[in-house]
Amino acid sequence: MCRIIGVFNNEKSVELVINGLDVLKSSEDAGFLICTENGDWYSEDLQGLKQIVNVKKAIKNCIACCSCNRLRKGLRSKFVADAAIYNLKDIKEKYNIEGETSYDVLLGLAEKQGSLAKHSFLERVEGAYAVAYWVGDELYIARDIIGLKHVCFAHTGGFAFASEKKALEAMGFSHAIELEPRTFLKYDIKEDRLSFVKREFFSVVPEIKEDKEKIKEELLNLLRESISSRREDKFGVLFSGGLDSTLIAYICKDLGADFVCYTVAVEEPGMKEAEDLRYAKRIAANLGLKLKIKKMRVEELEKYLKEVVPLIEGTDVVKISVALPLYVACELAREEGIKTVIYGLGAEELFTGYERHKRVKKEDLNKECLAGLLRMHERDLYRDELVVNRQGISLRAPFLATDLVDYALKIPASYKLSDDANKLILREIASDLGLAEVAGRKKRAVQYGSNVLKAIEKLAKRKGFRYKKDFLRTFYPSRNIKLGCLFSSGKDSSYALWLMQKEGYPVECLITIKSQNPESYMFHTPAIDLVEQQAEAIGLPLIMKETEGEKEKELGDLRDAFREAKTSYGIEGVITGALWSNYQRERIERIAMEEDLRVFSPLWHINQETEMRLVVTNFEVIFTGISAYGLDRSWLGRRITVDDVDRLAGLDVEMNISGEGGEFESLVLDGPMFKKRLVIVKSEIAEEDENTARLVVKEAKLAGK
Repeated sequence: MCRIIGVFNNEKSVELVINGLDVLKSSEDAGFLICTENGDWYSEDLQGLKQIVNVKKAIKNCIACCSCNRLRKGLRSKFVADAAIYNLKDIKEKYNIEGETSYDVLLGLAEKQGSLAKHSFLERVEGAYAVAYWVGDELYIARDIIGLKHVCFAHTGGFAFASEKKALEAMGFSHAIELEPRTFLKYDIKEDRLSFVKREFFSVVPEIKEDKEKIKEELLNLLRESISSRREDKFGVLFSGGLDSTLIAYICKDLGADFVCYTVAVEEPGMKEAEDLRYAKRIAANLGLKLKIKKMRVEELEKYLKEVVPLIEGTDVVKISVALPLYVACELAREEGIKTVIYGLGAEELFTGYERHKRVKKEDLNKECLAGLLRMHERDLYRDELVVNRQGISLRAPFLATDLVDYALKIPASYKLSDDANKLILREIASDLGLAEVAGRKKRAVQYGSNVLKAIEKLAKRKGFRYKKDFLRTFYPSRNIKLGCLFSSGKDSSYALWLMQKEGYPVECLITIKSQNPESYMFHTPAIDLVEQQAEAIGLPLIMKETEGEKEKELGDLRDAFREAKTSYGIEGVITGALWSNYQRERIERIAMEEDLRVFSPLWHINQETEMRLVVTNFEVIFTGISAYGLDRSWLGRRITVDDVDRLAGLDVEMNISGEGGEFESLVLDGPMFKKRLVIVKSEIAEEDENTARLVVKEAKLAGK
């Protein structure tokens, strides 16, 4: 296990990186490497590296890693990688690469390509990885396309990246952005400029037309090959006695592997025996599997919650109730000297294991499977990686092998789901293998099957909490603060809202100030009437206050809105979409301070071009007003794309590329937190001159996604 980190264009780069390494390191770390433009340093003691800070204060660029494996003294080619590559032998033979580790093979591939700039070679790699390669004035960062390994970044006060958000926070970068797995990042160090390249993902076409028996045979072979490539000499299997984990355990035994199954459950007087425990014991006995069980009492959960809640950087009830049994199982495995654990993540998405799959038309079922796979890195994979890394465990998911994923997404929907059952083809495979009881067992999510969710509820009530979420927030004080979001209908406030929600903050309401003055210094005015529909689409209540828009006096209306939000929704802080405007930020902070509210500005001093690229990638944004040379009416009312950002960056005029200087106004029609999308039905363009115009929305509606 290796964790990676780097800071560029910052004179405190080494000092900051050492702060980040202190967060990333585990008790088993065997070495730390730091590489700069002036040389590189190695130590088995992080304290020893701190000597560098005192003598190398002017270093601006730094890349580093910490590893629980013994590291060489020196970073070849300024390359760092957190990787577990499963087809090492094939790659070494095909490309004539020396070395025995995943790091060596990835570096060898990169060097043969000249750099990661020609990133197509990564498609030949089967495994989990996050890599960073510093070549001259360029830095390249990439992840495996599923997102099994994590990396996040910040582009403010220079550029920084790390394996975990907490490391960036420790370096002073408060609001990290996760690198999307299907995106390849290039950072121009000299120009302090980011660019992104999209990588192709999986497809659901063409649908496989072979006989079902042939498909079952091929699917079983793919799963067998995946498990075989991911196993170690001795390893663990997370075991619930359910369909997915039993198939994995059965194949492991058939391969003659040396492994132990681990089951975690809550057992308490007056509580029914956990379903996973009951099945695990019976199935393990029937198959002759080695099974280790950890039974917990309700009160014992509190100790684990203190560890798990801050670890996964959030207070979501479902995430915590899934993470906790994983954490305990890995703790049990680690105590027995196990360093690799295999589990069944991915089967639910690929073979329709969720309730939402039943609500989809059969012709769209595989598309829904693909959509779920696209979201998995945020919902499941980062959580699981944080959990197992703390325990020093390498977690492997054979259902997420790229060949298996590619094949499974093209299996006909009728072989996956019927009116009576889901995951049909996996159930038939299990039945063919003689696992009749498992084949007929209904899906039971781990939080229910282990009794963990019920135990959290009992513990919360004992502690005097009505809701589980309020109880869990007590274990993560930095996120235990209710927020309102200053919302304008535009891109910046929408993006800021999403970032804060992703960081685990509870957002209780939107706050909008509707100014009658179109030249307001403080508040966004174009398309402001659409905020009510946006609030409905997002699913948050809205507090809207009107103001005449008179300079400075309009702040009184903002104060009234804050007070109403405090009274009605109990907010303790506000989110703003401020980028660089001190005028707006200072006034908002003053009013908030007077009302005893904290202010969160997650976009503050972010690189403006980077912000635009991230916004248009994640949100459906249109311009509703333009007022700058180089822009004309053709920019209004259509979706803004990454290509448009390239055009804005290339304009031979002086302008603020994020529009914060009034160059354009934006409207968000859809985004990750939208439950419905906003559709403009009727509109017209009011044009003042060649470079000044606005889109007047006459009618808009909400539509399903």
